[in-house]
Amino acid sequence: MKKHECDVVVVGCGVAGLSAALAAVQGGAKVIVLERAPESERGGNTRYTTAALRMRSETEVSEDFEEQFAANAGYHLDPAMVAETAADYDNWPSVIKTMNMSDPELVSAFAERAPATLAWLKVHGVRYATMPYYGLTERSSPRIGISGGGYALVETLCPLIEQLGGQFLYQTTARSLLQDDDDAVCGLRASDHTGQVVSIACRSVVLACGGFEGNPEMVVRYIGQAGRYIRPVARGGYYNKGEGIQMGLAIGAASAGDYADFHAQPIDPRSGGTEPLVMIFTQGILVNREAQRFVDEAPGSIDAHYERISRLIAHQPSGIAYCILDAKVDEIDNWQRCVRSDQAPIEAASISALAQSLHLDEAKLTSTISAFNAACTNDDFDPFTLDGLRTRGLQPVKSNWSRPIDIAPFKAYPIIASNTFTFGGLKVDPSARVLNTDGVPIRGLYAAGETLGLYYDRYPGATSVLRGAVFGQIAGEHAANRSNN
Repeated sequence: MKKHECDVVVVGCGVAGLSAALAAVQGGAKVIVLERAPESERGGNTRYTTAALRMRSETEVSEDFEEQFAANAGYHLDPAMVAETAADYDNWPSVIKTMNMSDPELVSAFAERAPATLAWLKVHGVRYATMPYYGLTERSSPRIGISGGGYALVETLCPLIEQLGGQFLYQTTARSLLQDDDDAVCGLRASDHTGQVVSIACRSVVLACGGFEGNPEMVVRYIGQAGRYIRPVARGGYYNKGEGIQMGLAIGAASAGDYADFHAQPIDPRSGGTEPLVMIFTQGILVNREAQRFVDEAPGSIDAHYERISRLIAHQPSGIAYCILDAKVDEIDNWQRCVRSDQAPIEAASISALAQSLHLDEAKLTSTISAFNAACTNDDFDPFTLDGLRTRGLQPVKSNWSRPIDIAPFKAYPIIASNTFTFGGLKVDPSARVLNTDGVPIRGLYAAGETLGLYYDRYPGATSVLRGAVFGQIAGEHAANRSNN
């Protein structure tokens, strides 16, 4: 057995773990960071993300920031219980503190702290830039991004933490938390890549090791049978196997976030690249394995609707759909920016030939496209605005950009739903302290990033990297302070 001692153990090396580690070492704590991946792949999902931030600027969150969380705070919430959150957080009853919802106090702390956290990261070398966009119309809300994406963030912060005295243990996976006689967390047990046990004594643990998108058993257990067809959006997600969540629950932590849902993105299953998005389906139609349409492909701006449509794809036969386009898509300037797949579309000279290439029933696909074409009108088409060009007498309707699919060559992209990250996690207070099922903080235990449960239903886009940075910094500060007292 390998033994270590420190003040703070941070589990995970993505934006949440690195923010926690940096804040803790700056607070004077001796810090050890555990990372399941080898050093060359450190960073989890963060390493591969474009790192969009729901900010108007470096100093302002989007105007709809808190509104979006309030609109997606939970399901059929008891209004009388929600009303009790108007009181000061310290006076909330335990049943309210552990209620399965996005606490307004937590969301307010998130929004208020975000600009300061970005400024803190900027001091340490993180830079911000205009965010690339994969849609044709304007975004539904503002974004900025991290220059160089999540990769740049990881490769900026890791060396800095080491320079300040932090230690990284790569290919080392946390397995269980240790508690003292008063139930305070006092360490953890882990294992390295050889299977050797690693025991670390500490004053505090920050769980920042992602969700469970890389654990097929947990995905199917919580998300359901459709989880069989869902894969992580990038290589980093495969390292997120849910141990942080399981360790917290095992010692009585309260759960939070929607365990049955996930942030979905539409990707090309033929691609092995990072985040091979296919967002051009607004300009064509989506059909399933039965060659049937199943959704309004263009209810509005793509960035506001792709998640819901992706989840519907996961529930189609075999968890796959096909985006069908015709040659008129080439009339749209730079439409290729809506596709990040490294695979070319499947092309054919006729609908029948396209059906054969996709292994779909020729008669059914021909019938589906004929019905769609007949429902289209001759109104003005504008791919760069919500043109209201909708079908008539067709179910499901297509609300915008409805043009007949009738000019060869015809193109198709296969699409599956990818699991960017899972929603279920641990309940925390605004200080990132993990709460037990009575709403009492578990001493010495903090959570940040995906391990922190916050999201329900529709994901407020471009908030996950922010969530990791903000609550990681908060957790690191509080953990360091605890080690000094």
